[in-house]
Amino acid sequence: MRIIGLDFGSKTVGVAVSDELLITAQGVEIIRRKSEGKLRQTLARIEELIAEYQVEKIVLGYPKNMNNSEGERCERTLEFKAMLERRTGLEVVLWDERLTTVAADKAMMEASIRREDRKNYVDKIAAVFILQGYLDSCSR
Repeated sequence: MRIIGLDFGSKTVGVAVSDELLITAQGVEIIRRKSEGKLRQTLARIEELIAEYQVEKIVLGYPKNMNNSEGERCERTLEFKAMLERRTGLEVVLWDERLTTVAADKAMMEASIRREDRKNYVDKIAAVFILQGYLDSCSR
């Protein structure tokens, strides 16, 4: 069994996948789209990755505000969650993603990745942090 982790953004979706033992998360790719509302190809690519990695569960980053309130991004994420459930038939778990992008950016700075290059990786690394947080919580 594997789990896929998704960092859903306005124009990108960072993707990470667990190992079969559900211990570690690895970054897979960033799915990019031209506009926020164009999700058909994004969902199709996620379905391809689910089949390729034999995924049985989806962990979707849930972008709460720092004060724990839910804003417009949360509404869009809930709509995306419903689409994923309909299209894949898999359970979609929402996971608090506060500060994952900050942590991803910090990890890249520590790895000496140039500022201009970080945007090419940040969503994929944020997806790794989301999925790894979920995996760690399950192992406790």
